[in-house]
Amino acid sequence: MSTPYSEVVETARNYYNSEDADNFYFHVWGGEDIHIGIYQHAEEAIATASRRTVERMAAVAAPITPETRVLDIGSGFGGAARYLAATFGCTVTCLNLSEKENARNRAMRREQGLEDRIDVRDGSFESIPLADASVDLVWSQDAILHSGERERVIAEVARVLRPGGRFVFTDPMQADDCPSGVLKPVLERIHLSTLGSFRFYRTTALDNGLEEVEIIDLTEQLAVHYSRVGEVLERSREQLAGKISANYAARMQEGLARWVDAGRAGYLRWGIMHFRKRTD
Repeated sequence: MSTPYSEVVETARNYYNSEDADNFYFHVWGGEDIHIGIYQHAEEAIATASRRTVERMAAVAAPITPETRVLDIGSGFGGAARYLAATFGCTVTCLNLSEKENARNRAMRREQGLEDRIDVRDGSFESIPLADASVDLVWSQDAILHSGERERVIAEVARVLRPGGRFVFTDPMQADDCPSGVLKPVLERIHLSTLGSFRFYRTTALDNGLEEVEIIDLTEQLAVHYSRVGEVLERSREQLAGKISANYAARMQEGLARWVDAGRAGYLRWGIMHFRKRTD
């Protein structure tokens, strides 16, 4: 059966729709926010650190009001959308490729009484199903790396943003001066050939009429986060029996260790990026 998604995006969709991945991210990574956290100490709960990232990004994106129209691309379980809608009263469209994650998002949206403020849509950020200049804020956390056409994603973001609209996002990236080939073990594990970089996003944003407002380099958090996830996964093996296969857990531990090693070696970067669509 043909798919409307690019090969790389379809690979990510199949992965996040798997029972192993769905249960891993829900039970180990925190369930609400399945992205990199900002830690105050190395043994902090993943969910607490991940929610701190959302709060920090919201402060960067301010002001957010009940009139703000937000689009969250690669929204996962929708934790950020629920935080934004509940905290600021804004409306949020969640666009995400995993039907399993979207089902969890819709259920938690209903449980938290936010159905009137959050719209959950199945789809890819390589072809955003919204009109031109229809959004005030585009939000994304650690999702754009899964595209094989990141330039297209940024072009789509620029298209749907109104003039003066903001783009606030994070993404695991390679260092601007990363030596060739050193990230092969990381990339093979996640079925990618490249990662973005601060330089890539700066250049691509500018090419699409997005001016840089602020970039906050939080690279030190990347290795802390992946190390913490590995610790929690190892400690939870017994409780996860029947939810996550032993083979998946072993491969995940290997993959997490590769991210930690590459981060500590200085080959990876992570941070909050803030761009604004030009008004001229």
